[in-house]
Amino acid sequence: MKLLALEPDESVLDMGCGAGSIAIPLAQAGHPVIAADFSPAMLGTLDAGIEYYGLDDRITPLELAWDDDWDLVGPVAKAVDVAFASRSVTTTNLKGALVKLDRTARRRCAVTMVANSSPRYDLHLMNAIGASVTCSNGFVYAFNILIQMGALPQVTYFESPRRDTFDSLEAGVADFSRMLEHGNEDKVDRLRDYIAQHMIENPHAGEPGSKGVPQGRYMLDHVRKVRWAFIAWEPVSAPSS
Repeated sequence: MKLLALEPDESVLDMGCGAGSIAIPLAQAGHPVIAADFSPAMLGTLDAGIEYYGLDDRITPLELAWDDDWDLVGPVAKAVDVAFASRSVTTTNLKGALVKLDRTARRRCAVTMVANSSPRYDLHLMNAIGASVTCSNGFVYAFNILIQMGALPQVTYFESPRRDTFDSLEAGVADFSRMLEHGNEDKVDRLRDYIAQHMIENPHAGEPGSKGVPQGRYMLDHVRKVRWAFIAWEPVSAPSS
């Protein structure tokens, strides 16, 4: 939200808004928000948040996917001051997605994309057990596409910490083994040994976690960090005549 650098009362499109983790605080700060997501379930949770916080006059939910025809179901061209997608650019047509954001915004566009391995992986753990990890270059492609479009994108990197908690060694192995795919399936024994050596008591066990469920009894002795690239640019598309 700080990197968006919104001006007072500016209208925004939050594309891939999920349950409203950004749309709701933006609306509370006085910004009219079009909150778009392809998932009816996410929009249902958003609706509950809108009702709870009394934001019916500030947030307009919209069921919308990247691959939809925005001329038919999306916001009209130059509908908002700022259009952004935070960690939600999930499409096989990256250029098409960037163009859609660009044409929707009057002043500023932005996307936040992962800048190392997928958030699903604990890169520190994977390196420690000798597992291979494919890093994402999507943000590099996005930057290059924007340059080709005639934009001058600005990139800011930041990290977000994550703590995975569990109630026993075997529960931890079961949880982290989801990372052992694409040729890493034979690393389960190394994973178990690593967790056994690095699991520590969680001082916040039982408290609500990031997903609303109680935290487990144990955690690893390092913080999992995900690096993100925040890419912002001034729209290059012209207003519709």
